[in-house]
Amino acid sequence: MTHTDLYYFLSRPRRFGKSLLVSTLQYYFEGRKDLFSALAMEKLETEWKKYPVFKLSFAGNKYITEEDLADTLNLKLGEWERQYGLTPSDKSAWGVRFELLIKAAYESTGLPPVVLVDEYDAPLLDSMETPELQLTLKNEMRKLFSPLKDLGGILRFVFLTGISKFSQLSIFSELNNLKAITMNDEYAAICGITREEVLTQMQPEIQALANKNGLTYDGACNALQKQYDGYHFSKNSPNVYNPFSLINALSDKELANYWFSTGTPTILTRLMRKYKVDPVPFETGFEASQDMFDAPTETAKNPIPM
Repeated sequence: MTHTDLYYFLSRPRRFGKSLLVSTLQYYFEGRKDLFSALAMEKLETEWKKYPVFKLSFAGNKYITEEDLADTLNLKLGEWERQYGLTPSDKSAWGVRFELLIKAAYESTGLPPVVLVDEYDAPLLDSMETPELQLTLKNEMRKLFSPLKDLGGILRFVFLTGISKFSQLSIFSELNNLKAITMNDEYAAICGITREEVLTQMQPEIQALANKNGLTYDGACNALQKQYDGYHFSKNSPNVYNPFSLINALSDKELANYWFSTGTPTILTRLMRKYKVDPVPFETGFEASQDMFDAPTETAKNPIPM
């Protein structure tokens, strides 16, 4: 991925390893070869250059006012401005400030900067029930991302991730050269844990789960599959397990609903209530075409893709 296209976008559910993937990319581009010891990447990469990395996460905050977003951006941009010898500003000209930072990093290091954005959609999801605020936050986000497209000549890599795709009517109209790999066969297993990985790498943990719950080894495998498997992110995707639930289940030796109990998806429960969605059909499944997922999230009439 890091040696093909320049701009990428990936969507995955909550607690599916997106932030871990962003951190992995961060340390890779920072040249932290020591963290990749004994992994394939240690030998695949031969240069290990230390690129300037701008990692921006919108997680860990609630965006219920315009000031909440401004505080987050001022904090991070101000930190980088001090790092690269620029005078910190509290102005909301996010795009101008970000462009000056990227150019300053390029000039001071001689290497093209990397931009990594985690949970880019958090401000938009938090404001979905307040359309006027959401529009304001959306416009502020567009200011931030607007220079990235034109700075392609001095950027090494750009990666955005979140749980949803706010498409044509949103910030991606400014950054419309993103390669979306959310439903791409090649990247279907980039987050999460595949069935093959479970069965080949986790035998001792599965046996311990079986012993505690009075199951055979095969019975424990079937129980894990029924409880945590079932994710397919492309037409030819391998079976992908929910990593957060799987790891907790093997650690606790209990088949519990870890994902929902620790990260209740408020936006989903609100949508189900608004559209009067019956949860029963989810047990057996139903057809959903790929073009359903291309509809703008913020104006969608069908709640199923979300």
